[in-house]
Amino acid sequence: MRPLTEQDIRTSFINCSKGEAKRLAVPRDLGERPWEDLDFLGWRDPGAPDRAYLVAERDDRLVGVALRFQPGRRGFLHRSMCSLCLTTHPRGGVSLMTARRSGPAGREGNSVGAYMCTDLACSLYLRGKKVPETGTRFEESLTLEQQIERTRDNLHAFLDKL
Repeated sequence: MRPLTEQDIRTSFINCSKGEAKRLAVPRDLGERPWEDLDFLGWRDPGAPDRAYLVAERDDRLVGVALRFQPGRRGFLHRSMCSLCLTTHPRGGVSLMTARRSGPAGREGNSVGAYMCTDLACSLYLRGKKVPETGTRFEESLTLEQQIERTRDNLHAFLDKL
């Protein structure tokens, strides 16, 4: 992914108003992000524990999505799998992220959801730059490039529903 500016991010959102996009908390460390290792930019809002945001490149344009989720409880009694990168996490590491649909459907309250890594660090888990709390990922017969492509396809399928 190419490095993004605050302006890039704010103008990319498809499921919130311009005013909401102007007020959302953009990460302050954009200059320090490992852009070459990211398939999308994802972050949680430090001031609102139930909000997260995701910005991805789709069809040569940026698509930003405001997400809501219920923070999970921590513990090691249950494991969940992210539907984007297929990384498994102990309880609390995967959350159902919901996004209001764009346009009239969204104004009527319709939303789309997917189970995602709660920290939205899918790209880093895939590349081994970040390790899940369990310490490992499932070993796959797919190459890293194929896993990255599958993750992008899963992300695009989610975005296409919006």
